Amino acid sequence: MVDLEVLVKLQDILSTTLAPTLLLANIRERGLVSPDNPNFWNVMISALTTRLEHYSRELKIFVVASLALGIAYSLVDSTLNNFLNERFALSGFERSFLEFPREFPGFLVVFVSALLWFLCSRRLGMAAMLLGVAGALLIGFAPSYTLVVLFLFIYSLGQHVFMPVSSTIGMELADEGKTGQRLGQLNAVRNLATIVGSIVVFLGFHFLGFTFQTTFVLAAVGLAVAAALMFTMQPEKTQSPKMYLKLHREYRLYYVLAVLYGSRKQLFITFGPWVIVTVFRQPPQTLATLLALGGIIGILFQPFLGRAIDRLGERAVLAAEAVLLVVVCSGYGLAGSLLPENIAFLIICACYLVDQMLMSVNMARSTYMKKIAIRPEDVQPALTASVTLDHVFSIAVALLGGVIWNAFGYQYVFLLGAVIAVINFAAALQVRIPKSGLHLPQAEIESSLAISK
Repeated sequence: MVDLEVLVKLQDILSTTLAPTLLLANIRERGLVSPDNPNFWNVMISALTTRLEHYSRELKIFVVASLALGIAYSLVDSTLNNFLNERFALSGFERSFLEFPREFPGFLVVFVSALLWFLCSRRLGMAAMLLGVAGALLIGFAPSYTLVVLFLFIYSLGQHVFMPVSSTIGMELADEGKTGQRLGQLNAVRNLATIVGSIVVFLGFHFLGFTFQTTFVLAAVGLAVAAALMFTMQPEKTQSPKMYLKLHREYRLYYVLAVLYGSRKQLFITFGPWVIVTVFRQPPQTLATLLALGGIIGILFQPFLGRAIDRLGERAVLAAEAVLLVVVCSGYGLAGSLLPENIAFLIICACYLVDQMLMSVNMARSTYMKKIAIRPEDVQPALTASVTLDHVFSIAVALLGGVIWNAFGYQYVFLLGAVIAVINFAAALQVRIPKSGLHLPQAEIESSLAISK
């Protein structure tokens, strides 16, 4: 027999704590059922089942879709750098140039979203997944570098269209005052997916005779499943195409934060794995293992980060991210020069894992935008516009990083990252959240709208 009072308390814990280790610690701290108790697992399963029954149908579907697409992205991320290196033997500059077709779709997101204005966010997410299916299949069988450029563009367009859509849907499915918590939980699901995808790559290449084509086909299957699930979600209100092409003065700090995030993100996405693969000569399994470790850490870290955003505020979280980024850049740039190779490699791996965690802080930018929005319908267009803005700079940063790598060495690429992190810190200190939403005089609102036209 399950005690009703204990069950209610456990449901309360489950509403905020999904990570297993934190869950057990919370249960012990509050003096509930001991894991040694014979009824422990019956109580836990009953509490979890009851909690899941309270989740909406839309949230359940989106969680499963997030799991499927997360596995697919992990399969590609774990193998793409090794695929490019082994198939085409790219130089540092050729690898950085490949970021142009990979990141240019980010610049196009606002225009593509405006063209597809008749699709609500959930249908737009489905369309993004279908682009990913086509791109993943084509990349795996591309016979030349030129075609890889084209097919990577298609795959990346799907990824970038989905970025703002994912945050929008996640915040729509959040309870009032728990937006950060919900985004943290969804990111934890994607971290679990990263682990699954990385394990598939590790076992596949070690024991199952996987080729690169195998992983790209499996990724396409995962994205197709996600597309089908998103098609079953209830459609919601669509946005006017003009909404996607407006920039508001009131949101200028958000746009600046997005540009800085895109610039520093691009350095690490492009050159972090490339250091591991080319400087330290590591096989595909190494990146797969790091992604799996990052996923395990993320399952614990993401819900904690979401709650930190809700409790401490975006300003504190974004400032802390910038400080840690300076440390990460220093590790990447200096470890190889100052330490023996084996120790330097471990430092680089640690920096890679920390940076994986810090990527999640982008959810604080999304919640910041939601809190300062003049109107709720401004949120998705603003998130979409920020993707385009940050990619204007991130493409340039990727190309500049390739030039710096070839001319001076990879260490100086991460020195550039440290400079961006310092600027990011200064911008984060300017963040202010209105206590009860942004209530501007009507004249100011009209002035803002006039500027954005």
